[in-house]
Amino acid sequence: MEADRDNYYVEQITITEGSEDGYQYEEIPADDDFSLPDGDEDLIRAVQTIEEQAEDLQSQRSPVSSQRAASHRPEVVDDFLRNFLIKMGMMKTLECFQTEWYEMMQKGLLQPEAAGFVPDVYAHNQMLDTEIKSLKKEVDTYKLAASKAKESMMKLQKERDFHRMHHKRVAQEKNKLINDIKRLKVHYASYEPLLRQLHEKYQTVLRQKMLTSLERDRAVGEVTGLQATLKNLESSHQIDLSLKTEETKHKKEVGPTQKAIREAREKELLQEGVAVYDPEKDPNKLEGKRHPKDSEFPPDTRVNPRLAQLKGKSSHLLKANGYSLSNTLKAHELAVSSVALHPRKEIIVTASDDRLWKMWSMPSGEIIMTGEGHTDWLSGCSFHPNGSKLATSSGDTTVRIWDFAKSECILTLEGHTHAVWGCSWHTCGDFIASCSLDNNSKIWDLNSERCRYTMRGHVDSVNSIEFLPYSNIVLTSSADKTLSLWDARMGVCAQTFYGHLHSCNYGTFNMKGDTIASCDSYGVLKLWDVRKVSAMLSVDAGPHPGNQVAFDPSGMSQKDQEFSHLATWKNVVSFPSEMGLVK
Repeated sequence: MEADRDNYYVEQITITEGSEDGYQYEEIPADDDFSLPDGDEDLIRAVQTIEEQAEDLQSQRSPVSSQRAASHRPEVVDDFLRNFLIKMGMMKTLECFQTEWYEMMQKGLLQPEAAGFVPDVYAHNQMLDTEIKSLKKEVDTYKLAASKAKESMMKLQKERDFHRMHHKRVAQEKNKLINDIKRLKVHYASYEPLLRQLHEKYQTVLRQKMLTSLERDRAVGEVTGLQATLKNLESSHQIDLSLKTEETKHKKEVGPTQKAIREAREKELLQEGVAVYDPEKDPNKLEGKRHPKDSEFPPDTRVNPRLAQLKGKSSHLLKANGYSLSNTLKAHELAVSSVALHPRKEIIVTASDDRLWKMWSMPSGEIIMTGEGHTDWLSGCSFHPNGSKLATSSGDTTVRIWDFAKSECILTLEGHTHAVWGCSWHTCGDFIASCSLDNNSKIWDLNSERCRYTMRGHVDSVNSIEFLPYSNIVLTSSADKTLSLWDARMGVCAQTFYGHLHSCNYGTFNMKGDTIASCDSYGVLKLWDVRKVSAMLSVDAGPHPGNQVAFDPSGMSQKDQEFSHLATWKNVVSFPSEMGLVK
């Protein structure tokens, strides 16, 4: 009996979940007097009764569900109480309620119709309570979202105020700079008349100096004529009038007239501030003591084979918008100061302030070789004409020659007293020229490994040097605002170009050798006619400095104008030190 009661109780719980159907169940009182009759017939009858009740339940479910869909029926009192007790977990009270309820139903003391239904207001209140709880949760969520939005808005307002203040400060600084620039322009304009006067005075002094030089040369010519006449009259004494002839004849005693003239000329030069040159005191030239390994300069009668390119118009040039970035190399840790192209192969060499030079294959960008040996920054690099060697110049006052076959430095040229700015190979490959901060340039002989000539004449740093291809002519540019042409065979200045108003940073020849291009520290670009020794064209490409210029190899454009193919690079030497890139 106890097992049957438990099963029936479980059955009763599942029925309460579907109590909204309005189905009324018969309850069996749980008192001590209730018991099932004994015997098989009573068991069979009980089973049949249960089956009939199940069939009735099946038959009543369909109309109840349809009725529920049509109209809502209120919940009965007993189901409401059971659901409430189950919900509250009051199981003992539930058992007592069910026991008493079913006993009264069996005894007929309580009719289901008399129990009635639970008013809808209770169910409605319960639904409202549930809805209120959900709404409170939503309100809390919205409050949290509102607080976050408020914080974001405050942050954006602060950023807006900061940017407004920054914009106002930038605008104030801009206005201040504009006013400073205007004042500087007015101040500069006030100095223009004075500069013009100084320039006129300089031109006047220069003309007077030239006239004085001409008068001095004329006087020297007259003295030479008088000496020749004196020589004819006093043929017995055999007076030598030439200082060089006197030295070749083992310094024969000079006549009193020649010695007096030479001393007077030396005093005149000393008064003008010009140092008297003494070949015996020149340690680099060493005239009369020729080294047995000295190389011979080739004659200047050779023809540049590349001049054949000038017969036709240039066809290899691209349009202005036809260039694109092919590759970027992370070459060095510090600034890249120079780039050199191999004369025959697709190879480049980069020199840097990190005291290294590196060789790269193009266009893959693979590193081939690294050179280490200089004790200070590198300023320039240049390939040997046959591509087998490399020359590098450095701030350590030396020029080093590197042999690719031996993978080492084979020669270190020492002689400059300050940083060496650049170097250039002679076409024959036996000589190399270098320029330095010490105001001098040098011609080095690689066979005898010594300085053949020191070219003095500039009064400030010599910034670039270049050999005219297949010639013995050397071009130098200097911070004294001039360019000079030198004869490398004797180390003497042949011509000087005046016209730049600022430090001249670079100079180069065109393919024919009849035109020179130069640039200065204010970005002014000039073309010079070598034969007329005058400027043909001047272009202001400032305000940034022009550090290098180069001619197109063809030397002409489609309009046959050289300048249209003249390319300039600004700040070529001053790459950003934090990047160290070469493009």
